[in-house]
Amino acid sequence: MAFDLTALAVLLEALLGYPAGLVRRIGHPVIWIGRLIVVLDHGLNRPGLTATTRKGLGVVAVGVILVAAAVPAALLEALLRPLPFGLLVLGLIGSTLIAQRSLHWHVARVAEALEGGSLEAARTAVSHIVGRDPQTLDEAGVARAAIESLAENFSDGVVAPTLWMCVGGLAGGAAYKALNTADSMIGHLTERHAAFGWAAARTDDYVNLPASRLAGMLLIAAAALTPGTDARAAHTAMLRDAPRHRSPNAGWSEAAMAGALGLKLNGPKVYAGVFTEDAYMGDGRREATAKDVRAALRLYRRADALMVLLVLAGAAAPFIWRG
Repeated sequence: MAFDLTALAVLLEALLGYPAGLVRRIGHPVIWIGRLIVVLDHGLNRPGLTATTRKGLGVVAVGVILVAAAVPAALLEALLRPLPFGLLVLGLIGSTLIAQRSLHWHVARVAEALEGGSLEAARTAVSHIVGRDPQTLDEAGVARAAIESLAENFSDGVVAPTLWMCVGGLAGGAAYKALNTADSMIGHLTERHAAFGWAAARTDDYVNLPASRLAGMLLIAAAALTPGTDARAAHTAMLRDAPRHRSPNAGWSEAAMAGALGLKLNGPKVYAGVFTEDAYMGDGRREATAKDVRAALRLYRRADALMVLLVLAGAAAPFIWRG
């Protein structure tokens, strides 16, 4: 277990984030792995191949992606850990795999636009964090979309990379982030990617199983500590509604968030002009507002703080045990 590295990573990311100037100069690990995925998609997922062949090549692609992410990360950790400031450098590298600060920033921009009365600005802001067509959303729809994205990304953008970094060190965090990026790029039920992206989508589902449940429980615990939210309703909604979500993982944090805030999230959506009939999460009101987005952000901050405390406890445990 790599609690020490992970503790540094989550603290540094919360404090510093990933500077925009650095993205412009050298990119970001997600961008780097995304380029590899594009190369593999173009090179292996060729028209004319059978679905079975494409599925097999998709398995190969996932293997290449995982190796390309995990092996350099493992070598870096092996080289840097013995050095005087090696753990700090590893923490800085690991912080790029976690999205606590950037997730909060993006959702807060949506709240600010709604508070300013600009629906178009709110639609533009929410388009950076959701895949659905923002032009179909009214103010309540934009607010719900932001809250849903906050809940889902807390699970797969914050809790999951943190969990896998604890388990597998820098290599575990890097492998998870690469796989999650592959799922977002090729794990779709489109004609081009239904077969080739099957392995990425299924593997991502499996590796997110523990983190999604943990994220839901963290939100419930945070609701117990946050004025104006309902931990019992969060717990009820999560157990009742999460299994009804079309994703085996997204529903746990979304349902917990919906119950805590007294909202009804998810439901019918439009993606790229295609209508999808998704199950509702929660049984509250549909008319979400900027105030609800702010309440969701408060709940997120407390849930994230609880996660950080768990990691810090894991990092401190060996010293306490020896003492």
